[in-house]
Amino acid sequence: MLTTRFVNGAPNWIDVSTSDLDGARSFYRGLFGWEFRSAGPEAGGYGFFQLDGRTVAGGMQTTAGQGPPSWTVYFQSADAEATAKAAEQAHGGVLAQPMDVMGQGRMAVLSDKAGVPFGIWQPGQTKGVDVAGDPGSLCWVELYTPDIAAAAAFYNKVLGLETSAVPFPGGTYTCVNPAEVGEDAMFGGIVPLSDDPVEAEGGPHWLPYFEVTDADATAAKAEQLGGTVRKPAADVPGVGRIARLTDPSGARFAVIRSAAPQT
Repeated sequence: MLTTRFVNGAPNWIDVSTSDLDGARSFYRGLFGWEFRSAGPEAGGYGFFQLDGRTVAGGMQTTAGQGPPSWTVYFQSADAEATAKAAEQAHGGVLAQPMDVMGQGRMAVLSDKAGVPFGIWQPGQTKGVDVAGDPGSLCWVELYTPDIAAAAAFYNKVLGLETSAVPFPGGTYTCVNPAEVGEDAMFGGIVPLSDDPVEAEGGPHWLPYFEVTDADATAAKAEQLGGTVRKPAADVPGVGRIARLTDPSGARFAVIRSAAPQT
């Protein structure tokens, strides 16, 4: 699972782009207890979702022309320009060129070979989110893609990510970890889009998972707050209990009550 001991290639930031920022603030406050703090007038409406004073995510208002509401996962890069160039060379794209963010770091938004957007964050004063893996924070990410081998090769070239096959009910699961730190640093997985009709409806994408203490209660609360349950809570042996949701604007995410570590 994710931690805040960030290394190159690991997720270190996440934010939601939404057509209704006020609605998102209300929804995520009710669901996770997040409070929203503006980054200031110079930030163009961008702000930070915080849990007990610690930043867990960012958020910003967008228009229809900027794409549908969605969560974007950012991965740590030591050199944003070099990573953006590597993405182009690997037949991906650069959706937003590398830029300085008020001295806090450098960011860019890229896309992989299947057109899936993702961000990169080159740390400056801000290293990343303040908390990960705790209830109410990011704990896992999954890439839903039409071609696992092509995706694995792309992210290896661009971010240095390594993959490994893990036994899973009905087959194997492709896990992802940063280069040279081993499988103990796994932070996500790659899933064939064709294997999951729920995710296939929206096309290839990165799906963030947030840790919760009760997946069923969180799913029920999401509906009460105007969100949608795309897949009801269900147990995954050895992993935890998972539900897949959208917020009222349609941004997709999942929640998990992780299984206790095996001893």
